[in-house]
Amino acid sequence: MSMSDHRPVMLEETLAGLGVHAGAVCVDATFGRGGHSAALLERLGGTGILHAFDRDPQAGAVAWRRFGARTNFRFHDACYSTLTEVCRAEGVSSAVNAVLFDLGVSSPQLDDAVRGFSFAQDGPLDMRMDPRRGESAAHWLRHASEEEIATVLWQYGEERNSRRIARALVQARERQALETTRQLVEVILSVQRGPRQKIHPATRSFQAIRIHINQELDRLATALTQAVEVLAPGGRLAVISFHSLEDR
Repeated sequence: MSMSDHRPVMLEETLAGLGVHAGAVCVDATFGRGGHSAALLERLGGTGILHAFDRDPQAGAVAWRRFGARTNFRFHDACYSTLTEVCRAEGVSSAVNAVLFDLGVSSPQLDDAVRGFSFAQDGPLDMRMDPRRGESAAHWLRHASEEEIATVLWQYGEERNSRRIARALVQARERQALETTRQLVEVILSVQRGPRQKIHPATRSFQAIRIHINQELDRLATALTQAVEVLAPGGRLAVISFHSLEDR
């Protein structure tokens, strides 16, 4: 059974665990394309309020298109690490009944070659959740030291060939700037070629660079602490994760 096959069942179990009810104040910390927000709004039944967060501008466009007419829906063009700040501004600090996180990259982000998240198709080497802010993967790879790249690949991707890949990337950029996902894949394959593997040889490196570029684990640690702070007495927090680093 694939990850996508698990999601409908997992969502139902998660929502049951959150105990969402009419009149509740809820947070969808990872709006994505609105699947979880739709389920939460259904349980709220037109009452209460749902605050949804996402720093991806495409997610914001979907949010307003799908739920902009709902009076009990609020979308925040912000990372979930701003939970405390936003909830205080909205007057719901320490009054949230349910907070839901669904971590990782959404399918639409992976499917859009322009975002640069996927090694399966060629596109600009970006990888930013919010392409309006911060440093792209291409820019980082232009200046990061070999040691820094190796550390990122090992720490965030648990890539056993981290040092060899880092060395190959530094050598490759001396010949030509790494600007596309295909270029990155080709450099990784030059190091990783060998017997057929269970996962694509570039999987761990792409994951590691994405996590680093978006500061995902640091922001998650901040957000989890803040989520507990904004919850009302008896409030509940649920996190959906398929990643061992996030789990830890």
